[in-house]
Amino acid sequence: MITILKATEEHIDGIAKVCINSYWATYSDILTTEYIERLISEFYTPSRLLKEVTTTNPEWNGWMVAVEDGKVLGAGVGGMISEDHGELHTLYLDPERTKEGIGTMILEAVTKELIEYGAKVQWVNVTKGNRKGIPFYEAKGFQFIHEQDEYGIIEGEDFKALRYHRLL
Repeated sequence: MITILKATEEHIDGIAKVCINSYWATYSDILTTEYIERLISEFYTPSRLLKEVTTTNPEWNGWMVAVEDGKVLGAGVGGMISEDHGELHTLYLDPERTKEGIGTMILEAVTKELIEYGAKVQWVNVTKGNRKGIPFYEAKGFQFIHEQDEYGIIEGEDFKALRYHRLL
């Protein structure tokens, strides 16, 4: 049975594994190895995840995890970006466990927290060319707003993110 719960320190390794594996599975054909490694080393280290798991506030609601038999199958996190706008910062699944509704369960849990903080609108960035994320978010009612530079690009990189939102 899959359970969705607020992550604790015991989930850090599982969050890192899911995020890293999913990042490679999702982006290896649309982003460079250098960019992927740079973002993984920024976001999915044990020290950063420890801080993020133990911090909860409106801007960073804390990680939600999908767990089955003690194993993290997926992880997501959101936060408020203004008084009534929330953001889904991250949502990744074990690449071997897609199409089971796990992403939907995590999205619903993160969204519920954002609504409790007062969100009326929810935002998400999806890397241009992400054939997994774009259909998922569009099926959940997110609408494309505009294209922008991807987070963390450096000179010579031209990766784009698609900005989506939906009313809550």
